[in-house]
Amino acid sequence: MVEWKSYEHPRLRIPVHSLYAEHREPTPEMLQGLDVLLVDLQDIGARYYTFIWTMYLCMRACEQAGVAVVVLDRPNPINGITTEGPMLDANYKSFVGMHPLPVRHGRSIGELAQQFRDEAFPKCRLTILPMKNWKREMWFDQTGLLWVMPSPNMATLDTATVYPGMCLLEGTNISEGRGTTRPFEIFGAPFIDAEQLCSELNKLRLQGVFFRQNYFQPTFHKFAGELCAGAQLHVTGRKAFEPFHVAVAIIKHIRKTYPEQFQWKRPPYEYEWKRLPIEILIGGPVGSVFGD
Repeated sequence: MVEWKSYEHPRLRIPVHSLYAEHREPTPEMLQGLDVLLVDLQDIGARYYTFIWTMYLCMRACEQAGVAVVVLDRPNPINGITTEGPMLDANYKSFVGMHPLPVRHGRSIGELAQQFRDEAFPKCRLTILPMKNWKREMWFDQTGLLWVMPSPNMATLDTATVYPGMCLLEGTNISEGRGTTRPFEIFGAPFIDAEQLCSELNKLRLQGVFFRQNYFQPTFHKFAGELCAGAQLHVTGRKAFEPFHVAVAIIKHIRKTYPEQFQWKRPPYEYEWKRLPIEILIGGPVGSVFGD
């Protein structure tokens, strides 16, 4: 959790409020005097990606303050059809899941705003500025739009493609590739035999993916400065590729192969101090997915 502080814009002399620090929901003071709050965010298509929950909290605050909300709709970069993973259990709500959605939700950010208004904030004065020419089956590279990194570790569409599954590694002591140029596409740990790992994962014949042995040294985050052995995911068929299913298979295999070294990460994680991070991510008890 790398927070940032509010500040005053040096040229415009207006306040810029952080919603990823002391406050994650706009305060009445932040909204005072506003006619409308404009949401202009590029979502990634996964429940863990916190942009949609910042929007959710903004809608809640604006409903209470009587401030209108305008959401600029944007494409779901990994298509608006495919869904994957368990539905959020209401008992496991967190900043990476505040409303019932599957892990890979298959919706645009405007559609999510509409759902949140209909199901949670009926008095929110919501307007969606729709997209033109978007088709649900489109991936981002079929839209003609330029990819602009929505956050530092979401460098490419390739990253977003694997993210709905590989983000689960944040709930373990396995590096998910943060601190490298290929976060979420590579993974590993110092105690893994890369050649054996890739051979056995490829034998599973998981659809649309090939595992290539890989060695990397993160510059920060888990195992910073240490040599990690593991794999790089090469997505060979993105329509068949199921990132959540693949990541669960990876974690189960590493747990079985390295029972003494593998660990679930301990709290805190995304402002949650009691539940295991893996439970926050899957949106339910760990045994519901990893009950083997």
